[in-house]
Amino acid sequence: VQLQASGGGLVQAGGSLRLSCAASGRTFSSNFMGWFRQAPGKEREFVATVRLIDGYTSYADSVKGRFTISRDNAKKTVYLQMNNLKPEDTAVYYCAATQANYYYRDYAQYNYWGQGTQVTVSS
Repeated sequence: VQLQASGGGLVQAGGSLRLSCAASGRTFSSNFMGWFRQAPGKEREFVATVRLIDGYTSYADSVKGRFTISRDNAKKTVYLQMNNLKPEDTAVYYCAATQANYYYRDYAQYNYWGQGTQVTVSS
């Protein structure tokens, strides 16, 4: 599975961005696709994930109510709509895919990773 992330950029606090992650290759083997982020000097953290077969979603508490993850299986693409962005959302965002059915908030479960896309939120 190859993943290509896009959509990052610079935005003011309160603004919005939409990230996209296009998958190619043996995508049928993936169960969940998700987003993680890593800020300078911090560990990679879970943001959101979606189960491809039925659209079940899970979010980190810090983004719940502001971010929405969705998928378009026909396009093999997962999106992360980010609204009401805050400076603390500044990070490199990574999309990832896993065959795992459990512990889908744990980055160690994800086998495939895209390149990161930078999101910078100015105050």
